[in-house]
Order: sequence, then C-alpha cells, then structure tokens
Amino acid sequence: MRRVFVAGNWKMNLSRDETRKLVEGLRDEVGDEDRLDLAVAPPFVYLAEAVAAADGSNITVAAQNVYFEEKGAYTGEISPGMLLDVGCTYGIVGHSERRHVIGETDELIARKVKAALDAGLKVILCVGELLGEREAGSTNDVVRTQVVKGLFDLPAEAMADVVIAYEPVWAIGTGVTAEPEDANEVHAFIRALLAEKFGRRVADDMTIQYGGSVKADNAAELMAQTDVDGALVGGASLKVDSFVGIIRNTIEAKGLG
Repeated sequence: MRRVFVAGNWKMNLSRDETRKLVEGLRDEVGDEDRLDLAVAPPFVYLAEAVAAADGSNITVAAQNVYFEEKGAYTGEISPGMLLDVGCTYGIVGHSERRHVIGETDELIARKVKAALDAGLKVILCVGELLGEREAGSTNDVVRTQVVKGLFDLPAEAMADVVIAYEPVWAIGTGVTAEPEDANEVHAFIRALLAEKFGRRVADDMTIQYGGSVKADNAAELMAQTDVDGALVGGASLKVDSFVGIIRNTIEAKGLG
C-alpha cells in the first residue's frame, strides 16, 4: 500500500539559523507523525543543519539535486554518496527549474536517477508540462516522455525507492493551481504508464505527489483525489504554520486520522 508523502522544497531560501528554527518548529508540531511520510529539502549548505535539527523525529531530509558521478573533477556538483553521508534520505531529480532554467535534459536526469538509486538514495522524480504544452494539449505526451526516459531503463524492484512528483510548470510559484480533477487525471495517467511497464502492483504502490502552489487552503481538495498521494510544497513550506496546515489537511483529506 502506497504511503502519503508531503515534502517541502525550500529552493534557494533561508539562512542556517532559519533552517534550524524551521525544522525545530516542524519537529515540535509534527515530528512524531507516523501516518504519512515527511521531508524537507533545504539548500545543500544547510543539509547537515536540517539533519541535526530533525534528529529523533520522523522528519527526513532531501537534497534538491544530485549528480550522477560518485567523485571526481566535477566542480560544484554533489554526489549521492555525499548526500547519504550527511544524512539525506532523498534526492530531488528533474525539478522544472533544473530542466527549464538550468537546462537539464531527460538523458541527464535519467543518469542522475540511476546513480542515486544505485548508491542507496531514494529519488523524487519531478515531471510536468509548460503552459504552452498544456494549451497545445500535449500534457500527456510531455509527461510520458519524462517518465519513460527517467525510469523505464530501471528494474521494477528499483521503483520501491522512487516517488514521482507531478508539477505542472505553469503552477509553480505562480499562485495558480491545477484543478484537483485535472491533477488527478494526470496522476492516473502516470500510474497507468507505470502499470504497463512494471506491473499493476508496482503502479499501485507508487507514491505520486502533486506540486504547484500547494497551500493549506487548497491542500484538502487536492489531497482528496484518489491518485494524489501527497505534495511537494514550495513557498508554503518555508513557514511552520503554513506547512503544518498542509500536513494536517492532508491527513484529514486522506482519512489517516
């Protein structure tokens, strides 16, 4: 049975002190929560600070990116082993800002996914379409390509350590959120793709998060959808109250109480 998973992607925000205080605040409010999985993804330089602040709680730590080599002359890159060494559980791969701002290709993202999994790091693979692609009716084609290229060269057993985050690019940081039914339709499409490749059991067990302007006041309606298994939260994860609100509304919407 798939787990509900809410993670906060802090992007390039907060200081070391702010990171510690935010994790401590989350630990006080939801640190012993075991009805769903929780993670925070601070910038690289504050990963160890977050791991230390989360110690003894059920909050895990994710990196916002990961490289596909374990060591070597790759200035500025961070390997899966390094992330594991500082206490990370997850690595986020293929976020839209990495794809469309930094210019990462599907092929590069696939190498990162494989390297992370091979090292023992769990992966959150982000997929999603641009506004123009959505308006052109190409959402499924775009998502299919990203899922297939990102995962389909891997064995079925590797999927136990993969989470997919569907993040329509036009909804990230814009205040515009996909209609819950539309989001659920894409999630169901992704699950059907996984079933075709890896089998129904793998597909049914896969956690598929939604990301894109998720807030406490819209989380319940999104999380009530049958194929939406949690959220990858951006700006609303930068404050304890708003992030906890999303978590608690998710618990209620999913009937986890």
